[in-house]
Amino acid sequence: MISKELEVTNRAGIHARPASEIAMTASTFSSDIFFEKDTMKVNAKSIMGVITLGATYRTKLLCICSGPDEKEAMAAMEKLFERRFES
Repeated sequence: MISKELEVTNRAGIHARPASEIAMTASTFSSDIFFEKDTMKVNAKSIMGVITLGATYRTKLLCICSGPDEKEAMAAMEKLFERRFES
């Protein structure tokens, strides 16, 4: 299991489109991927779960990846956040 704090750097925060990008990317990995914010923990493979975090600009989320491809999964999540969920 690995974890890293990721910061939302796009001004609009995580709304439907970024949540969809996160869920689609997370679903390509066999590892479990979760985000934690305060006392909430949601599955990154769930669009609705990611939206319920209410992550706005500058929100910090703890990303937790656990499984056979956890390093690749974490790298993919980091890349999504770094490019502000843009293709």
